[in-house]
Amino acid sequence: MQYVRTKFGSIQNRFIRLGWLALLVVSCTVAGVASAAPLQAQWSFRLLPGDAQLQAHPGLDTWRPAQVPGSVHTDLQAAGVIGDPYVGAAEAGLQWIGLGDWEYRARFDVDATTLKRRHAELRFDGLDTFAEVSLNGAPLLRADNAHRTWRARVDGRLKATGNELRIVFRSPIRTLLPQVQAMPHKIAGNYPSPYGDEPKDAMVGNFARKPAYHFGWDWGPRYVTAGVWRAVQLSSWDDNRITDLAVRTDTLDEAHAALTVLLQVEQGDAAGSASVAVDVLDPDGKRVQRIERQLMLRPGSNDLQLPVTIEQPRRWWPVGQGAQDRYTVQARVDGGRSDEQQARLRTGLRTVELRRENDAQGGQGFSFVINGVPVFAKGANVIPFEAFPARVTRERLRRDLQAARDANMNMLRNWGGGYYEDDAFFDIADELGLLVWQDFMFGGGMQPGYDPAFRASVVAEARDNVRRLRHHPSIVLWCGNNEEETAWKDWGHGKELTAADPAFAAKVWHGYVDLFGTDLRAVVAEEGLGVPYWSSSPSNDLDAKANDSTRGDKHYWQVWGNPALPVTAYLHETPRFMSEYGLQAWPQQSTIDAFATRQEQQIDGPVIQAHQKFMAGKGNERLLHYIQMEYGTPRSFADFVYLSQVMQAEGIALAALHHRASRPYTMGSLYWQLNDVWPGASWSSVDYYGHWKALHFHARRFFADVAVAALRDEGVTRVSLLNDGRSALQAQLRIRVLDVDGRQLHQQQQAVTLAAQAATEVARLSDAALLQGADPRRSLAVFELQQGDTVIAERIVYFAAAKDQPLAAGQVRSELVAQGDHYLLRLRSPSLARALWIDFGNVDARVEDNAFDLLPGSPRDVVVRSRADLSALRAALRLQTLGDTLHSTLAPPQDVPTPRTR
Repeated sequence: MQYVRTKFGSIQNRFIRLGWLALLVVSCTVAGVASAAPLQAQWSFRLLPGDAQLQAHPGLDTWRPAQVPGSVHTDLQAAGVIGDPYVGAAEAGLQWIGLGDWEYRARFDVDATTLKRRHAELRFDGLDTFAEVSLNGAPLLRADNAHRTWRARVDGRLKATGNELRIVFRSPIRTLLPQVQAMPHKIAGNYPSPYGDEPKDAMVGNFARKPAYHFGWDWGPRYVTAGVWRAVQLSSWDDNRITDLAVRTDTLDEAHAALTVLLQVEQGDAAGSASVAVDVLDPDGKRVQRIERQLMLRPGSNDLQLPVTIEQPRRWWPVGQGAQDRYTVQARVDGGRSDEQQARLRTGLRTVELRRENDAQGGQGFSFVINGVPVFAKGANVIPFEAFPARVTRERLRRDLQAARDANMNMLRNWGGGYYEDDAFFDIADELGLLVWQDFMFGGGMQPGYDPAFRASVVAEARDNVRRLRHHPSIVLWCGNNEEETAWKDWGHGKELTAADPAFAAKVWHGYVDLFGTDLRAVVAEEGLGVPYWSSSPSNDLDAKANDSTRGDKHYWQVWGNPALPVTAYLHETPRFMSEYGLQAWPQQSTIDAFATRQEQQIDGPVIQAHQKFMAGKGNERLLHYIQMEYGTPRSFADFVYLSQVMQAEGIALAALHHRASRPYTMGSLYWQLNDVWPGASWSSVDYYGHWKALHFHARRFFADVAVAALRDEGVTRVSLLNDGRSALQAQLRIRVLDVDGRQLHQQQQAVTLAAQAATEVARLSDAALLQGADPRRSLAVFELQQGDTVIAERIVYFAAAKDQPLAAGQVRSELVAQGDHYLLRLRSPSLARALWIDFGNVDARVEDNAFDLLPGSPRDVVVRSRADLSALRAALRLQTLGDTLHSTLAPPQDVPTPRTR
């Protein structure tokens, strides 16, 4: 996100050497291979004896139970040492944890079968971050990258009983800070700590290969955690084992698929003959191909390529374009006597192209083409799902990814400041047909790409993760970083550095180009099975201009960020692919109640400000700026929350529909952001607990395959009909102009054809033509796309700000009844009810539609699903509209600060 960044005016011409030696380690991730057994151990942890933090926290050098995978913060919470890091304003008091050195201990036994085998290995899927590992008192490995998989051979080093694995995690701040502070000039970081644990002019986050958001972001807390954040695996084998399995698509169309199975087998100390068998199963589980080979394997790694053909292949498509069919590939070596000699993966057959065609205006397109079909990308950016990623469950991932699909999204961008998601994320994306734009894990600032050791570590990290994830058909782009090129070129980073030290500025930029222009591009070309690479977002892939509306992808933050333009400015920005834009809102009341008491819920209260990370807690002033432009000043915190969601939803709908109406010039719209890392104010449409904000309900409408984009700007409404389907559509367009009491002023209707996969503009109507002399404050235009008597898409246009409309309070009438396995909420209103919000408070209930405008004389039924009984639901039901809220905004409240002049 572009709007706020810390810039340093100084930079240093030397960098911290991060190239720690790893003893007996090969960093290699196996994609699709049967899992080794998780290490069965009793884990415990402590603050390292002698650590400086013991003075303020005595007794923490005694061993306490630990959970692996996990983190120091969650283990301290489980032990009762700290409270919930998400409740209240706990963050400031927990920064000492990131300054400590922590030690983890695992005690385990090893079965006789494992001990008898010739080879054994410990695999660490996630060590966060600077870790010193020993086994049975002897050094095993040193790690310096939380994003890598670390492997250590333990042949002959295991015992039947009483094995002890110890891992010391050094504080990343204390490890790196002395060298950063010694730099006469510092490369740009991200968000300085407000807590004093790290100097504001010497940030270490971009020097560490650790999730950047752990150091704080403008939507989440600063918890510089440590620990074994992914599984530890113990594996053993005799002669050989499969270390990698992948499938490369050589040619693919509806009639024929030519594939190559890529199999990597590690052979022991002596060459030997081995039989290899590969089976290919179709999406129904039927075997369609079998390959058998007798091969001579040399000692070490053997790379095998086995051709496969499939007739009439069932291709994998993104949602809305076809089925999400997947094939299973199974490989065995020497009959598969152990797990290590078997491998299995599930993959989809599809082709992907990032099409960048020059146009007559001197620009260049940016579109994803799947199986030869251009796809308009509709979706959102994904941030980490937790401050402590080991707490993320498969169920949590499915909840939020299903929400994306339910809102008619077909693409998600995995943002670069977090971590590479678990395989479960991509399994679910494959199943749901969600395309994934995958950033490498660089969130912003500038990286020390000029340092060879740093670059080597990143290349190893990239190879690990590309190999681990490359069999997922959902991944359609690997992107080098988030906002680093535009920060250098457009935010002043490069200019300031050049003024401070021209030679070092050139060195930093050349290192950037080496890392993101050459190194990562090469890894994707070698390992990515044909998926395209893009060096940064936003970018034109290292062309002169980074954040350009005519070429490449665009991040647009002049709305919400500085200069905080009104939301109608979205209509004046037409990019080739909008990969970031957004407006903030607070989550619903029950989510806020989870971290703040009702007494603490004041716009400028300390707990609320602690959960509002934009502008160091002052983001509520920016929210008020946008709320007041359209809706007036809220009288209460509850109204402030409600209006923030209305503002966010209506503003993003304007932008997304404009992007879609600009097809094919624009071919993507990904708003910031889908999800939350903790409960608080943010740009998300789905909050931390999975509740849909008003924006997500709107997204289901504005991202629908068939939609009406009626966009009013400067007195003219441009009407475009949107059809993402692969067939043309015949329909009727009805335009009605009503007053707020439901009186129809006039109507017109015409037959229309919606071209396939296109935006079809059908009208440009002036206010004078629509209103025909009617009062703009009391009037609205309804654009309805109909097939027969069924309305398949609708868009309402207003001619005045909501705060100037005569919207009445208390107009909505409701009736809640039981109907089969669900409830039905029947709603009607004699006058216009804008932004109707249905809420059941703390009663667990799910409504299938919400956040809509209820037209006078047009009743609507909403399905409600809940395990609560009818009487409890009736008692809990609350309805809120703009009329109810604006009716109570006659004077500004005492506890709402006036926004500062901008």
